[in-house]
Amino acid sequence: MDERVVEFVSALRSNGVRVSLAESVDSLKAVEVIGVLDRDRFKNALKATLIKEPADVPVFEQIFPLYFGSGGPEMQQPQGLTKEQQEMLERALDELRQQIQELMRMLAQGQRLSDEQLREAARKSGVTRQMRGMNQQVREWLTERMLRQLGLTPEQLRDALESLMKQLKMQGMDREGRQEVSETIQQNADAMREQVSRFVGQNMLNQPSDNPRRRRIDELMNRPLSSLSDAEAEELRNHVRRLVAQLRARAALRMRRANQGNLDAKSTIRHNQRYGGVPIEIKLRRHHLKPKLTVIVDVSTSMRPVAEFLLQMVYEMQDQVSKARSFAFIDDIHDISQPFNEHRPEDAVPLVLHSIPPGHYNTDLGNSLVTFSREFLDTVDRRTTLIFVGDGRNNYNDPRADLVQMLKMRARRVVWMNPEPPYMWGQGDSDMLAYAPLCDAVHQVATLQQLADAIDDLFQHRV
Repeated sequence: MDERVVEFVSALRSNGVRVSLAESVDSLKAVEVIGVLDRDRFKNALKATLIKEPADVPVFEQIFPLYFGSGGPEMQQPQGLTKEQQEMLERALDELRQQIQELMRMLAQGQRLSDEQLREAARKSGVTRQMRGMNQQVREWLTERMLRQLGLTPEQLRDALESLMKQLKMQGMDREGRQEVSETIQQNADAMREQVSRFVGQNMLNQPSDNPRRRRIDELMNRPLSSLSDAEAEELRNHVRRLVAQLRARAALRMRRANQGNLDAKSTIRHNQRYGGVPIEIKLRRHHLKPKLTVIVDVSTSMRPVAEFLLQMVYEMQDQVSKARSFAFIDDIHDISQPFNEHRPEDAVPLVLHSIPPGHYNTDLGNSLVTFSREFLDTVDRRTTLIFVGDGRNNYNDPRADLVQMLKMRARRVVWMNPEPPYMWGQGDSDMLAYAPLCDAVHQVATLQQLADAIDDLFQHRV
């Protein structure tokens, strides 16, 4: 059951539901305590531990039956048959045509389809080549194709059952016995149909993303954000939550590994001096991966597309951050942390951008750094990763690289995210050649894929 819960969590994540490693562990612990016999309690336990937002409930409700069934009857053998009637049933099954013999034997004996049988039927019916997703009509159509391949459609089952009943009658089984066999087979057929439907649903969720929509998302993720139309940007906004779910899962896995600790040679030697080195107590160095972030982002006209997506992604990963403070600037700096404390990221970003109207040719990071150093210097300390998001263009104003140098001395790390490629640094009013040497890392973030890679890299560094 643990393996099935892990597969279920993976399906939730692939469909945009945010599930951390800790929440996955909580779900396994809840199942261990509650058990699986009471299906409603089992389902509620998973929902309570895995679902945090009302918007994710419909996805949970759609995927849950694919991994844990709909609560219908389980397959079983006929009850109440005498030994003689059991022998009659075996002989009757042997007399059936070869193509329906195996299926009817499984239904009569309460056997489920094996994974190999399901995969073979899926291959023959073309299910493995179909579109990925959660479309209910497509799922029903593919299920019907697999049922026909297996001989499980109502018409096929009726014909096979009639043949079996004739054989049993010829061998002398009474009416009550035949009725018991018929009811059992029909009940088991319903359970087997549900098994096929669940297999199709899981297969659709786990198919490689080779459909046109997936290819389009991949294309948009590698297109410059500044070149996207409003409709294309909206498509990517809808994809951000799924993308962030993948980043959060990787960040949580790194944290779990780091919590196991690495050998601390100095502490081990120092601690074991009291024993003369015998015995040896191993000391481990544990790292705290949750970074403390301070983000300074340029929201001038040219930078708005990058700023929007970066702020949303950073705050969607809030549970992987110990503390985050955000500041926006054009010609001066503004603290924009409060809207993100009061609203969901997708709602907070438009509020922030609306409150700071865009402008042309008035960007001044140098002046913004003066204000930041005077009023917000306490947001940067030795545990802080300081992130600048901008193209490094100051309209020929003083870049104040000296203030960036001062902030670098206070911060744990300084990271710069710039949509412009390095060959444009230093051209025109660009001051990136002055800023770049003061940074621990500089990432080009012209596309959503580059932005996602930069954020993933951000959470790889231990703070």
